[in-house]
Amino acid sequence: MAEIISARVIVTCPGRNFVTLRIETRAGVYGLGDATLNGRELAVASYLNDHVIPCLIGRDAHRIEDIWQYLYKGAYWRRGPVTMSAIGAVDMALWDIKGKMAGLPVYQLLGGASREGCMVYGHANGADIEETIEAAIAHVEQGYKAVRLQSGVPGLAATYGVAKAGERYEPADGALPTESLWSTEKYMRSVAPLFEKAREALGWDVHLLHDVHHRLTPIEAGRLGRELEPYRPFWVEDPTPAENQAAFRLIRQHTNVPLAVGEVFNSIWDAKQLIEEQLIDYVRTTIVHAGGITHIRRIAALADLYQVRTGCHGATDLSPVTMAAALHFGLSVPNFGIQELMPHTELTNTVFPHAYSYRHGMMHPGDAPGLGIEIDEELAAKYEYTRAFLPVARLEDGTMFNW
Repeated sequence: MAEIISARVIVTCPGRNFVTLRIETRAGVYGLGDATLNGRELAVASYLNDHVIPCLIGRDAHRIEDIWQYLYKGAYWRRGPVTMSAIGAVDMALWDIKGKMAGLPVYQLLGGASREGCMVYGHANGADIEETIEAAIAHVEQGYKAVRLQSGVPGLAATYGVAKAGERYEPADGALPTESLWSTEKYMRSVAPLFEKAREALGWDVHLLHDVHHRLTPIEAGRLGRELEPYRPFWVEDPTPAENQAAFRLIRQHTNVPLAVGEVFNSIWDAKQLIEEQLIDYVRTTIVHAGGITHIRRIAALADLYQVRTGCHGATDLSPVTMAAALHFGLSVPNFGIQELMPHTELTNTVFPHAYSYRHGMMHPGDAPGLGIEIDEELAAKYEYTRAFLPVARLEDGTMFNW
């Protein structure tokens, strides 16, 4: 038995907010889990402190499945981003402990490596098409085999995915939500020219991706997909909100571009119909928000039956703890597709020393026991939580819209 004797939440802000759970056993072995929920970090911290941690003390850390079921079924109020992020943090920490006690990296406990590394995609963005292409070329020169393209839209002051001049893109940008204006018509006119120029500059050996960020109706998404078909996108991400999973039937009727969905999903139930009806090609659930390694393996197993592959969310709104977990999962799972990579800042990497590495467009979790991730708590304590909200969007007539 690996008795849990303590657990505590660490909140730090080395440039952006992260919530980390540290679970320790009587043997002195501890594990780390990520509990970060962008813009709602303290809600998860409270859920852990007030409702989860008291229930962990005295339990056997080796009983990962039982603890997962206890936290999910035992709470009665199931699912949702706060609950599932808390469960995800516990689950990651327990896998970390199990790997350390076994003296093995977590991917070995998951069945071993299914590939040599995890292909990742980087983010190329710019104020206009020319800047985006320059950024994409720079990524290719760094070895990326896949690049996401996001460009400013003529006539709009701000566009999702596009950083302010000279800065990293970080959407949580204000102590209160900032507002931007959106025009579907202007956006729709801008995407195909972006891909046309990208193919001219980069050729056909680089995978090109694009994130719509839930901005279109199903029929608009179908039209956009058809316009992009000549440029063979690797995927079009989140073309329409997925609360109504059947909406993707209409998109499928009008385009054959691969579709990626799910970074805001919290459980297998959010993706069930999309997978079973083969309405998507990549499921984007993330380790932390979908209940940890234990639950995302179930999602991947269901997806594998229908030839749907994984493409886990990996933006900087997740700490390096989640990136480590995602790479162990991605290296082992048979139907891995691709892993998103937004590199963390040097400061964040200093607070979270890690074993994973990038080389030639691929990432590997490393072979350190457990997840191969640490936190410098003394350094983390120097960076206090700073309230930061995600933006909101309105149509040009003032109507509230999907951000």
